[in-house]
Amino acid sequence: MAQRPIAVLGECVADAFADTDQPRPGELALRCLPGGGPANTAVALARLGGAARLHARISADPFGALFRAHLAGSGVDLSAAVAAAEPSTLAIAALDGGGQAAFSFHAEGTADWQWSEAELAAVPGPDAACLHTGSLALVREPGGRRIEAMLERARAGATVSIDPNVRPLLVGPAGYRERLPRWCALADILRLSSDDLELLMPGATPEQACDAWHRAGVRLVVVTLGGSGALASLDGARVTVPAPAVEVVDTIGAGDSFTAGLLHRLSRAGRLGGRLDGLTLDEVAAACRFAVRVAALTCSVAGANPPWAHQLAGAPA
Repeated sequence: MAQRPIAVLGECVADAFADTDQPRPGELALRCLPGGGPANTAVALARLGGAARLHARISADPFGALFRAHLAGSGVDLSAAVAAAEPSTLAIAALDGGGQAAFSFHAEGTADWQWSEAELAAVPGPDAACLHTGSLALVREPGGRRIEAMLERARAGATVSIDPNVRPLLVGPAGYRERLPRWCALADILRLSSDDLELLMPGATPEQACDAWHRAGVRLVVVTLGGSGALASLDGARVTVPAPAVEVVDTIGAGDSFTAGLLHRLSRAGRLGGRLDGLTLDEVAAACRFAVRVAALTCSVAGANPPWAHQLAGAPA
């Protein structure tokens, strides 16, 4: 029996890197790769062999053409994508010695945040088992509040997954903190990084944060811990899984790939489509073990380039 699709809603972003191999005097050459947290997650889901549909506002500019080719080439269903008149969002990435990326954004008036109520009326679709969203599309206006309202309706037939993916250069942490209780009330799954945690609840341990977010309403919280793996908390019962050793090229898209691996495995277990009824901690642990493999392989190559299913030979299936 075919798996119900996972719908992803959010932005496509052009990730630009300085190309220093053959610079010419007085010029800065940029190498642009398709990115954006939600788009990365949709790509990873499709490459893992699941049915992934992306609800995005994609520009008609050259970056938009790059996004469409990359997404379609990975098997993502773009039938619900909006052809947007506004330009694409551009992020300039700088990598530190450990491959960690810091971004500066060119995002004013771009396509990703201009969602109308009419455009959101068809999201996620009656066939979707899960709707994953978050990142900047959920916090930038005017679309952010409209997406929140849409999530209430989506819960009637789909599991809701949210990744805050905090970007403090564009929206201050206070803006995320103000919205997070509402997101926890709407979401069944909350996935975030340890860096996100420090911005959202400075000084709190992952366990303390999980307890607070459970009280706000979310059943499954997963905090990714970089090279230390991930902590998952299901209604307060917790498990930690280690990350496999890998030679890191960069960490771009690792969290998005982890989320895709987590949702893919939960879908395979038949746990998506409602409020995670019947989900066990053992199933969560298995999903996280699979997800850290997916994230590790993403870190082993440049940019947000998640693995295909055949590259995960030997991973839990």
